[in-house]
Amino acid sequence: MVEGLEVALTDLQSSWNNVQHHTDEISSSRLLVRRGQAFNITLYFRNRAFQPGLDNIIFVTETEDAVYLESEPQRQEYVMNDYGFIYQGNKNWIRPCPWNYGQFEENIIDICLELLDKSLNFQIDPATDCALRGSPVYISRVVSAMINSNDDNGVLNGNWGENYSDGTNPTEWMGSVAILKQWHATGCQPVRYGQCWVFAAVTCTVMRCLGIPTRVITNFNSGHDTDGNLIIDEYYDNTGRILENKKKDSVWNFHVWNECWMARNDLPPGFGGWQVLDATPQETSNGLYCCGPASVRAIKEGEVDLNYDTAFAFSMVNADCMAWLVFGGKEQKLHQDTSTVGNFISTKSIQSDERDDITENYKYREGSLQERQVFLKALQKLKAGRSPGSLRTESQPRSVPLSDSPSLATPSLQPSDVVQVSLKFQLLDSPDMGQDIRFVLLALNMSPQFKDLRVNLSAQSLLHDGSPLLPFWQDTAFITLSPEEAKTYPCKITYSQYSQYLSTDKLIRISALGEEKNSPEKILVKKIITLAYPSIVINVLGAAIVNQPLSIQVVFSNPLSEQVEDCVLTVEGSGLFRRQQRVLIGVLKPHHRASLTLETIPFKSGQRQIQANLRSNKFKDIKGYTNVYIGL
Repeated sequence: MVEGLEVALTDLQSSWNNVQHHTDEISSSRLLVRRGQAFNITLYFRNRAFQPGLDNIIFVTETEDAVYLESEPQRQEYVMNDYGFIYQGNKNWIRPCPWNYGQFEENIIDICLELLDKSLNFQIDPATDCALRGSPVYISRVVSAMINSNDDNGVLNGNWGENYSDGTNPTEWMGSVAILKQWHATGCQPVRYGQCWVFAAVTCTVMRCLGIPTRVITNFNSGHDTDGNLIIDEYYDNTGRILENKKKDSVWNFHVWNECWMARNDLPPGFGGWQVLDATPQETSNGLYCCGPASVRAIKEGEVDLNYDTAFAFSMVNADCMAWLVFGGKEQKLHQDTSTVGNFISTKSIQSDERDDITENYKYREGSLQERQVFLKALQKLKAGRSPGSLRTESQPRSVPLSDSPSLATPSLQPSDVVQVSLKFQLLDSPDMGQDIRFVLLALNMSPQFKDLRVNLSAQSLLHDGSPLLPFWQDTAFITLSPEEAKTYPCKITYSQYSQYLSTDKLIRISALGEEKNSPEKILVKKIITLAYPSIVINVLGAAIVNQPLSIQVVFSNPLSEQVEDCVLTVEGSGLFRRQQRVLIGVLKPHHRASLTLETIPFKSGQRQIQANLRSNKFKDIKGYTNVYIGL
């Protein structure tokens, strides 16, 4: 009888396999393979040679690929690309913020696996948790919960206030690698601080590192509906100032989440593909601060009873806004707007630095019959409370009075429909930081009668989540309009008026509340201004070649007419720098322009990006980037 084979050595052919599986940037010495793709191993036997026909070796593997993307350009963008852009600003001024995802950087794969092991699911039942890790639906919910620290020692502490003295201002971050490495190095203590774009960017890094196609999504004018009635209530006083919302409903200037590509065998057919995943801790889902995965198609079709958290995701892009005037202890309904929430939903284009508008993936055209039908379908599902387990436990719907419910027959009531006068703000210059803000209020009388208007104007800073700060500028205009006449009322807010009241989000909300003489009706108009900084300029001096010295020039300036102190320049870039480069600049005089040159040795080839940030005691996030191709 022939003796059995004894394995002496197993060669996993890690270097060759990792190249074939596009994981060689992570490691060449450890076997890292992707789902649904063949790989080779070699067995060496101690006692005798393998004899075909006599010996049998059976391998059993299960690698069903529930996250397979057919398009190679999409795979390159949503799995392999280690840099990108996160869109910020407001719907009238969208700017790209460069970000270093760095999913292939040293130790990131181990930190991502450590993150899974630190989850509450693993701590409670490690065997079940590991058995479920082949499910992208399960993994995405675990990652969503672990990126924030509300229930566990997750990666990031959220902070939407104004005090970041015991941590890092969220606007200063420009990459995930520094955050994940800090979390690991401190024994998995949450990193301070993050806001929505930071949560989404770190989630993108983790999910791409784990092989799940992921992209970062920005929704401008994003609804946060706390009571599940698909109405965002906003309250104003008679000066036009927005008031703190007692219900905590809000419209975020922008909100950032992720989409992950996966099959959804737990849902009816047709709801796979892109899924919303939101790690920003807003509300709980099955007792934990996580959100998703929610099918994007389910959101568009109003199927808010499908798992997971589809109702909440629907409200972020489709809730209606109700404006109320609070005066003399009473509330007067100003108008209901069906189109404010969910604008210019954006993500980086495939293999391009351009912006893709994907709003049509989430909703039918605003004002269309289909859009209102879907809204009403979603509202009815919420009111019926179907499958309450799939809704957020702290966002149960409340009944909506019929008078407050939009109908297909009655479009949203705008102020001009009642008083026949239109008010509109128009900026006269680009709103640059350090400069005066000049704008006009345009008043148009669309009726055949004379109109006497009193208009109260105000300006106040906003935090990123829509929370208002105290007004710092007010004015009153008296405007008389002949029939069908238009007039402009010039306004100016000086730098000295707004500088000390500005939050780090650089948001100013100007409002006007107009009333016609001898009429109870009110006209409300508002505009959000995001103040802009000049960008940092990055110049690559000479050809960039792997393992060859490279000089990089960084040009920056103080945009203010006052001296700034404690200036620090931070530069990073996957494949170019092994760690963040921090340079202490110190003092910059008013409008002073400076430059410095950094030396580095690139260690990875291909298309790369360099990101830079300048902070001081007066500003935190003057940014810049450049793309560079590194040759072999």
